[in-house]
Amino acid sequence: MRLAEALAERGELKRRIEQLGTRIVANARYQEGEEPAENAGELLDQLTDAIDRHALLIARINKTNTATRVGDRTLTDALAERDALQARHRALTAAADAASGSRDRYGRQLRSELAYVSALSVRDLRRTTDDLARRIRQVDMEIQRVNWEVDLIDE
Repeated sequence: MRLAEALAERGELKRRIEQLGTRIVANARYQEGEEPAENAGELLDQLTDAIDRHALLIARINKTNTATRVGDRTLTDALAERDALQARHRALTAAADAASGSRDRYGRQLRSELAYVSALSVRDLRRTTDDLARRIRQVDMEIQRVNWEVDLIDE
């Protein structure tokens, strides 16, 4: 199994675990004389199986990420770099939006009202966020390429 396939299965399992949890809660109690829509005990068994499979996949994915090289670094390092770039991009985008006043629904209505002055250079922030977005795309493409080239490490 390729790493990318394992990642897709992990995502499906995560959604299934959430759905099973919701269904268990919905069917854990029912009125006397009525039948629940689903057997909560069977759902619990399915949940246990899904959680066990999910945990196994996570362990194998983590081992693979640690052992796989992406250029001069591990896949784990590349993922950490992408996460840091994304966090920086989100923060600087929010700062640029705030500094530009794009969140203000009403601008200055009268000349007698106080004007707001930007404490940050919106132009510089936008240039930086554009550069960060480019770097995020580059790192993400490297990660995606490797995900489809690398086989998942066995237990």
